[in-house]
Amino acid sequence: MIIERNMERTDLPLVVIPACFPSMVPYLERSLDEIAAKARVRMHTDMTLDLDEILNRLAGADVAMTTGIHFTNDILDRLVPTLRCITFGGTGIANFVDIDHAHDLGLMLCNAVHYGDNAVAEHTIALLFEITHKAGRLDVRTRAEGWPGSDITEIGGLTMGLIGFGGIGHRVAELAHGLGMNLTVWARHPDDETLQQLGARRASSIDDVFATADVVSPHLALNDATRGIITASHLDLLRPGSIFLNTARAELVAPGALEQRLRKGDIFAGLDVFSPEPLPADAPLRDCPNTVLTPHVAWRSGKALAGIVQQNVRSVIAFLDGGSYNVV
Repeated sequence: MIIERNMERTDLPLVVIPACFPSMVPYLERSLDEIAAKARVRMHTDMTLDLDEILNRLAGADVAMTTGIHFTNDILDRLVPTLRCITFGGTGIANFVDIDHAHDLGLMLCNAVHYGDNAVAEHTIALLFEITHKAGRLDVRTRAEGWPGSDITEIGGLTMGLIGFGGIGHRVAELAHGLGMNLTVWARHPDDETLQQLGARRASSIDDVFATADVVSPHLALNDATRGIITASHLDLLRPGSIFLNTARAELVAPGALEQRLRKGDIFAGLDVFSPEPLPADAPLRDCPNTVLTPHVAWRSGKALAGIVQQNVRSVIAFLDGGSYNVV
């Protein structure tokens, strides 16, 4: 379905939402009148990732409001000079757009920040619970087998090792602390006062985290400095029975390093992010029994979706007014 506002006003700039997740539709639809006070608006309510279709839908657009669309440099080249601004429904826009190339083309890029800190942190802990307490898997087995036996692992007393201590990492630390976990944190710019309040130990290095923690969870933005920052050598430091969680970005881990470590069969992983996405049908991770996999949904709570839309709309309005908001 296509929803439009002001399309007869060809004197106004055109804002296009070329695709969106179904759960985002009501939040976006409620925002259209606000944008329509300054522009024409066309919203496509389905979620397509076909780049030819995206290109057709964005023809003539001045602003693109996007979520989950990977823009190739060729697509950007073909959309400019009409397209002047892209808003992205998330923080990690570098995973979807070549930022340097977009800036070379004169495009303004805007993202959304801290909208899903709590949602992602809760999902991180949910993955940890599923690995240690197996509630979902035991539900499936109980229905199919009648009364399967299984041991569980208590979380209290385990050490949670965090790599990165921004909004999400901080919230994970709070939740883990509340569960009685010990905390070890490595960050480039640690908040020592907060670490002290949570009783967290400041790690000397990433190696330190992997060598001492029972559970390791990275919470870093993806950029040139962090891509592949977790290496096979780091993962080899994990002790048998350790758990690796990733709700940040798969590209923080060197390609193939996690799969290689998981093949040893002595650690567990809870993953919500992959490279590429969607996870291919023949991806080795699908056949790893010591994993819990979810399809990049940690950010998709109602509160988080509302926050994304609110910030993206604010970015669009600022751009149309000649200003800026959340510019990358």
